[in-house]
Amino acid sequence: MTESTWTPGDPIRNRADYIESLRGRDLNVWLLGERVVEPVDHPIIRPSINAVAATYDLVVEQPELASEKSELTGETVNRFLHVAGSADDVVAQNKMQRRLGQLTGTCFQRCVGMDAINSGYTVTYNIDAAHGTGYHERFKDWLAVVQHQNLVVGGAMTDVKGDRSKGPSEQADPDMFVHIVERREDGIVIRGAKAHQTGCINSHWILVMPTMRLTEADAEYAVVAAIPVETAGLTFIYGRQSCDTRAMEPGGLDVGNALYSGQEALIVIDDVFVPWEHVFMDGEVEFAAELVERFTTYHRRSYVCKAGVGDVLIGAAALIADYNGVADASHIKDKLVEMAHLNETIYGAGIAASYESTPTPAGNYENDGLLANVCKQNVTRFPYEIGRLAQDLAGGAVVTLPSAHEWDHPDLGPLLEKYFQGREGVPTEHRVRVLRLIENMTMGRNAVGYLTESLHGAGSPQAQRIQIGRQMEIEEKKGFAKHLAGIEEQGTEG
Repeated sequence: MTESTWTPGDPIRNRADYIESLRGRDLNVWLLGERVVEPVDHPIIRPSINAVAATYDLVVEQPELASEKSELTGETVNRFLHVAGSADDVVAQNKMQRRLGQLTGTCFQRCVGMDAINSGYTVTYNIDAAHGTGYHERFKDWLAVVQHQNLVVGGAMTDVKGDRSKGPSEQADPDMFVHIVERREDGIVIRGAKAHQTGCINSHWILVMPTMRLTEADAEYAVVAAIPVETAGLTFIYGRQSCDTRAMEPGGLDVGNALYSGQEALIVIDDVFVPWEHVFMDGEVEFAAELVERFTTYHRRSYVCKAGVGDVLIGAAALIADYNGVADASHIKDKLVEMAHLNETIYGAGIAASYESTPTPAGNYENDGLLANVCKQNVTRFPYEIGRLAQDLAGGAVVTLPSAHEWDHPDLGPLLEKYFQGREGVPTEHRVRVLRLIENMTMGRNAVGYLTESLHGAGSPQAQRIQIGRQMEIEEKKGFAKHLAGIEEQGTEG
């Protein structure tokens, strides 16, 4: 790997610079009950950093896919930081996301920031138009610096919520939603927590946003603010993942995907000061729902990244069938076809949503909301079936393989080599490695990003169904049916 000569304040040019930019920040990060002195070097955390680093690699390797010229700076910037200026830009986001899913087999953690940037760009413009505020120029000034320095932005929308039957201002503990606790001449002080925060420790900035529709009583909760990750008062409590401590074991045979993983953490925000130049909403409750809806419109079609991860799992399923000597069996072929059908259905809805993008009042482009919600509804289901089929093709060994310690044992290793072999000509280790990869993606660390995140990310399945119900234009469809059936309106029909 190229050695970095990056120093703070310099633009990040590549993978090496990015990793160097994360060092020495003295973050308050906790994992397995201990404070992590240097997250970059922690064996559980480092694979998630590698996944973000892949987004920098892609700009170097495929600049036409992963970068675009910024209208804010005039420079070519990482597409994850770009404000989409056309439908083609939005489509390119999806193509980039699928490619990164193929390269990492996991969540590469930057889609949420990209979607927060594009939704925030529109909503700050709309708030200014309604109230004469200066949020949009502030937002653009902040984003121009982020683009020039080529930084990672983590979007932070999900509050911990407390009693779900009550709104923010009704909670017994006001900290269940992030809120403003003090306004000063030079800025605001906020408090609360954000849950399930993807890639937050691997980011340079956190963009805090409301999580739901707000009422007039919730004015202190209507806050959008950009916070540097190293800001005093932030605590990051790392989320536990299935099989995560395997990354701390020697070798790597049992990990499945030793190179890459996702990352989630709870961010505790303890009286954090934000200067006014980084505040982009302050009490405008009527725009909270719009921000959430615009963000989820972008983010739900961003889940085409799961089609890229699905490509990896389909490949692993095909490999194990080949290694087991049954690649030509008709039922094996049919299951692989079904996996591909489901995977392309995910991608098809997402890419269609992007092709149907239209300009917002701010001038950037936003994808179609109905198709985005259909995409995400598919994602809440189809990866589970793809995972089931992968386990079906893998066989029971996917959950019964002995550990790498036994493979390394002088007496047991030869026995395992003999009894876990598959088709002639295939090294037993290759068969073991692909079984571990399937395990990793369907029940191990990267099942977090491929399965549970697919279910709950960007809102629960019911949230998408609500939006589909709102946007399906049922009265228009009834009109089509009435016209062709020869039904003429006489008075009011139900």
